[in-house]
Amino acid sequence: MALAPTRDRTTGRPPSPAPSRGFWSSTLGKKTVMAVSGLIMLGYLVAHVAGNLKVFFGPEEFNAYGHWLRVMGAPVLHHAWALWIVRIVLVAAVVAHAVSAYQLSRRDLKARPTAYVHRRKRASYATRTMRWGGIVLALFIVWHILDLTTGTVHAGGFEEGKPYQNVVDTFSTWYGNVVYIVAMLAVGLHVRHGFWSAAQTLGVGNARRERLLRALADGLAFVLTAGFVSVPVAVMTGVVS
Repeated sequence: MALAPTRDRTTGRPPSPAPSRGFWSSTLGKKTVMAVSGLIMLGYLVAHVAGNLKVFFGPEEFNAYGHWLRVMGAPVLHHAWALWIVRIVLVAAVVAHAVSAYQLSRRDLKARPTAYVHRRKRASYATRTMRWGGIVLALFIVWHILDLTTGTVHAGGFEEGKPYQNVVDTFSTWYGNVVYIVAMLAVGLHVRHGFWSAAQTLGVGNARRERLLRALADGLAFVLTAGFVSVPVAVMTGVVS
Protein backbone atom coordinates (compact mmCIF):
# COMPACT_ATOMS: atom_id res chain seq x y z
CA MET A 1 0.00 0.00 0.00
CA ALA A 2 1.40 3.40 -1.00
CA LEU A 3 2.24 5.79 1.80
CA ALA A 4 0.76 9.29 1.77
CA PRO A 5 3.35 12.06 1.43
CA THR A 6 4.34 13.73 4.66
CA ARG A 7 2.98 17.23 5.18
CA ASP A 8 4.35 20.34 6.83
CA ARG A 9 2.84 20.57 10.35
CA THR A 10 2.35 24.33 10.13
CA THR A 11 0.81 24.62 6.68
CA GLY A 12 -0.54 21.13 6.12
CA ARG A 13 1.05 21.11 2.66
CA PRO A 14 3.57 18.61 1.30
CA PRO A 15 7.15 19.85 1.77
CA SER A 16 8.56 21.61 -1.29
CA PRO A 17 11.29 19.71 -3.07
CA ALA A 18 14.92 20.60 -2.26
CA PRO A 19 16.16 23.28 -4.66
CA SER A 20 18.49 21.99 -7.33
CA ARG A 21 22.01 23.32 -7.42
CA GLY A 22 22.55 26.32 -9.62
CA PHE A 23 25.16 26.47 -12.36
CA TRP A 24 27.71 28.34 -10.25
CA SER A 25 27.14 26.10 -7.22
CA SER A 26 27.94 22.93 -9.14
CA THR A 27 31.46 21.62 -9.64
CA LEU A 28 30.88 21.49 -13.39
CA GLY A 29 29.72 25.11 -13.38
CA LYS A 30 32.84 26.28 -11.56
CA LYS A 31 35.06 24.29 -13.92
CA THR A 32 33.27 25.80 -16.91
CA VAL A 33 33.72 29.33 -15.56
CA MET A 34 37.37 28.55 -14.92
CA ALA A 35 37.82 27.18 -18.45
CA VAL A 36 36.08 30.08 -20.23
CA SER A 37 37.84 32.76 -18.15
CA GLY A 38 41.14 30.98 -18.77
CA LEU A 39 40.57 31.05 -22.52
CA ILE A 40 39.79 34.79 -22.34
CA MET A 41 43.10 35.36 -20.57
CA LEU A 42 44.88 33.13 -23.08
CA GLY A 43 43.54 35.27 -25.92
CA TYR A 44 44.84 38.35 -24.13
CA LEU A 45 48.27 36.75 -23.68
CA VAL A 46 48.52 35.96 -27.39
CA ALA A 47 47.63 39.57 -28.29
CA HIS A 48 49.94 40.92 -25.57
CA VAL A 49 53.00 38.97 -26.67
CA ALA A 50 52.40 40.04 -30.28
CA GLY A 51 52.37 43.66 -29.12
CA ASN A 52 55.44 43.18 -26.95
CA LEU A 53 57.48 41.88 -29.89
CA LYS A 54 57.06 45.26 -31.60
CA VAL A 55 59.80 46.46 -29.26
CA PHE A 56 62.29 44.87 -31.70
CA PHE A 57 61.26 47.37 -34.39
CA GLY A 58 62.48 50.35 -32.38
CA PRO A 59 61.10 53.06 -30.10
CA GLU A 60 59.00 54.85 -32.71
CA GLU A 61 56.95 51.78 -33.65
CA PHE A 62 56.61 50.50 -30.08
CA ASN A 63 55.57 53.89 -28.73
CA ALA A 64 53.13 54.26 -31.63
CA TYR A 65 51.64 50.89 -30.67
CA GLY A 66 51.25 52.12 -27.08
CA HIS A 67 49.48 55.23 -28.38
CA TRP A 68 47.19 53.13 -30.61
CA LEU A 69 46.03 51.14 -27.58
CA ARG A 70 44.59 54.36 -26.17
CA VAL A 71 42.89 55.52 -29.35
CA MET A 72 41.64 52.19 -30.76
CA GLY A 73 37.96 52.34 -31.52
CA ALA A 74 38.10 56.05 -32.36
CA PRO A 75 36.17 58.02 -33.42
CA VAL A 76 33.30 55.80 -32.25
CA LEU A 77 34.79 55.40 -28.78
CA HIS A 78 36.27 58.15 -26.64
CA HIS A 79 39.98 58.24 -25.80
CA ALA A 80 41.05 55.08 -23.90
CA TRP A 81 37.47 53.71 -23.65
CA ALA A 82 38.30 50.58 -25.64
CA LEU A 83 41.39 50.01 -23.50
CA TRP A 84 39.29 50.29 -20.34
CA ILE A 85 36.73 47.85 -21.75
CA VAL A 86 39.54 45.35 -22.34
CA ARG A 87 40.85 45.95 -18.82
CA ILE A 88 37.43 45.44 -17.23
CA VAL A 89 36.82 42.21 -19.15
CA LEU A 90 40.29 40.99 -18.23
CA VAL A 91 39.88 41.84 -14.53
CA ALA A 92 36.50 40.06 -14.51
CA ALA A 93 38.11 37.00 -16.11
CA VAL A 94 40.99 37.01 -13.60
CA VAL A 95 38.61 37.31 -10.62
CA ALA A 96 36.26 34.61 -11.95
CA HIS A 97 39.23 32.32 -12.63
CA ALA A 98 40.79 32.86 -9.22
CA VAL A 99 37.53 32.47 -7.26
CA SER A 100 36.48 29.32 -9.10
CA ALA A 101 39.97 27.84 -8.71
CA TYR A 102 40.00 28.58 -4.96
CA GLN A 103 36.52 27.17 -4.39
CA LEU A 104 37.25 24.04 -6.41
CA SER A 105 40.44 23.56 -4.41
CA ARG A 106 38.54 23.89 -1.12
CA ARG A 107 35.86 21.50 -2.35
CA ASP A 108 38.51 18.99 -3.37
CA LEU A 109 40.17 19.18 0.06
CA LYS A 110 36.84 18.63 1.83
CA ALA A 111 36.08 15.62 -0.35
CA ARG A 112 39.50 14.11 0.43
CA PRO A 113 40.53 15.30 3.90
CA THR A 114 43.45 12.87 4.05
CA ALA A 115 46.36 13.35 1.69
CA TYR A 116 47.22 10.73 -0.90
CA VAL A 117 49.78 8.20 0.29
CA HIS A 118 51.34 8.17 -3.15
CA ARG A 119 51.26 10.89 -5.76
CA ARG A 120 49.58 9.98 -9.02
CA LYS A 121 52.29 8.90 -11.43
CA ARG A 122 50.73 10.71 -14.37
CA ALA A 123 50.51 14.05 -12.59
CA SER A 124 52.89 16.41 -14.38
CA TYR A 125 55.01 19.09 -12.75
CA ALA A 126 52.67 21.71 -14.21
CA THR A 127 49.65 19.99 -12.65
CA ARG A 128 51.25 19.83 -9.21
CA THR A 129 52.29 23.49 -9.29
CA MET A 130 49.11 25.06 -10.73
CA ARG A 131 48.08 26.52 -7.36
CA TRP A 132 51.47 28.03 -6.58
CA GLY A 133 51.80 29.19 -10.17
CA GLY A 134 48.49 31.01 -9.86
CA ILE A 135 49.67 32.81 -6.72
CA VAL A 136 52.96 33.78 -8.41
CA LEU A 137 51.07 35.17 -11.41
CA ALA A 138 48.63 37.12 -9.22
CA LEU A 139 51.53 38.81 -7.41
CA PHE A 140 53.29 39.45 -10.71
CA ILE A 141 50.22 41.13 -12.23
CA VAL A 142 50.14 43.59 -9.33
CA TRP A 143 53.86 44.33 -9.67
CA HIS A 144 53.64 44.60 -13.47
CA ILE A 145 50.81 47.17 -13.29
CA LEU A 146 52.63 49.22 -10.66
CA ASP A 147 55.80 49.09 -12.74
CA LEU A 148 54.76 49.73 -16.35
CA THR A 149 51.22 51.13 -16.09
CA THR A 150 51.22 53.48 -13.11
CA GLY A 151 55.00 53.80 -12.70
CA THR A 152 54.69 53.51 -8.91
CA VAL A 153 57.56 51.03 -8.48
CA HIS A 154 59.28 51.76 -11.77
CA ALA A 155 63.07 51.83 -11.80
CA GLY A 156 64.34 55.15 -13.06
CA GLY A 157 62.16 57.96 -14.33
CA PHE A 158 58.79 56.69 -15.56
CA GLU A 159 57.77 58.49 -18.77
CA GLU A 160 54.06 58.63 -19.57
CA GLY A 161 53.37 57.74 -23.20
CA LYS A 162 56.85 56.27 -23.77
CA PRO A 163 56.51 52.52 -23.17
CA TYR A 164 59.74 51.71 -25.05
CA GLN A 165 61.88 53.71 -22.64
CA ASN A 166 59.98 52.32 -19.65
CA VAL A 167 60.51 48.73 -20.81
CA VAL A 168 64.24 49.32 -21.26
CA ASP A 169 64.43 50.87 -17.78
CA THR A 170 62.70 47.89 -16.16
CA PHE A 171 64.84 45.26 -17.83
CA SER A 172 68.03 47.16 -17.15
CA THR A 173 67.73 46.02 -13.52
CA TRP A 174 68.58 42.49 -12.38
CA TYR A 175 65.47 42.18 -10.21
CA GLY A 176 63.19 43.35 -13.02
CA ASN A 177 64.56 40.55 -15.20
CA VAL A 178 64.33 37.91 -12.47
CA VAL A 179 60.74 38.77 -11.53
CA TYR A 180 59.59 38.87 -15.15
CA ILE A 181 61.35 35.70 -16.33
CA VAL A 182 60.18 33.64 -13.33
CA ALA A 183 56.62 34.86 -13.89
CA MET A 184 56.76 34.00 -17.60
CA LEU A 185 57.96 30.49 -16.81
CA ALA A 186 54.95 30.18 -14.51
CA VAL A 187 52.75 31.44 -17.37
CA GLY A 188 54.10 28.69 -19.61
CA LEU A 189 53.35 25.94 -17.09
CA HIS A 190 49.93 27.42 -16.38
CA VAL A 191 49.00 27.64 -20.06
CA ARG A 192 50.27 24.13 -20.77
CA HIS A 193 48.08 22.52 -18.14
CA GLY A 194 45.21 25.03 -18.29
CA PHE A 195 44.63 24.71 -22.05
CA TRP A 196 44.41 20.94 -21.75
CA SER A 197 42.06 21.14 -18.76
CA ALA A 198 39.82 23.70 -20.48
CA ALA A 199 39.48 21.44 -23.52
CA GLN A 200 38.40 18.55 -21.31
CA THR A 201 35.91 20.66 -19.36
CA LEU A 202 34.31 22.14 -22.48
CA GLY A 203 33.98 18.72 -24.11
CA VAL A 204 36.48 19.37 -26.88
CA GLY A 205 38.95 16.72 -25.82
CA ASN A 206 38.61 13.03 -26.53
CA ALA A 207 40.86 10.01 -27.09
CA ARG A 208 41.33 10.80 -30.80
CA ARG A 209 42.24 14.44 -30.24
CA GLU A 210 44.45 13.86 -27.20
CA ARG A 211 47.74 13.98 -29.09
CA LEU A 212 46.72 17.10 -31.04
CA LEU A 213 45.50 18.93 -27.94
CA ARG A 214 48.65 18.11 -26.01
CA ALA A 215 50.76 19.33 -28.93
CA LEU A 216 48.74 22.57 -29.07
CA ALA A 217 49.12 23.07 -25.32
CA ASP A 218 52.89 22.49 -25.49
CA GLY A 219 53.23 24.74 -28.55
CA LEU A 220 51.23 27.61 -27.04
CA ALA A 221 53.15 27.41 -23.78
CA PHE A 222 56.50 27.43 -25.59
CA VAL A 223 55.66 30.27 -28.00
CA LEU A 224 54.21 32.49 -25.27
CA THR A 225 57.08 31.87 -22.85
CA ALA A 226 59.75 32.37 -25.51
CA GLY A 227 58.04 35.50 -26.83
CA PHE A 228 57.72 37.16 -23.44
CA VAL A 229 61.19 36.17 -22.22
CA SER A 230 62.82 37.38 -25.45
CA VAL A 231 62.18 41.02 -24.47
CA PRO A 232 64.20 41.14 -21.21
CA VAL A 233 66.88 38.96 -22.80
CA ALA A 234 67.12 41.43 -25.70
CA VAL A 235 67.53 44.34 -23.28
CA MET A 236 70.15 42.47 -21.24
CA THR A 237 72.17 41.64 -24.34
CA GLY A 238 71.90 45.11 -25.87
CA VAL A 239 69.76 44.04 -28.84
CA VAL A 240 67.11 46.45 -27.54
CA SER A 241 68.49 49.61 -25.93
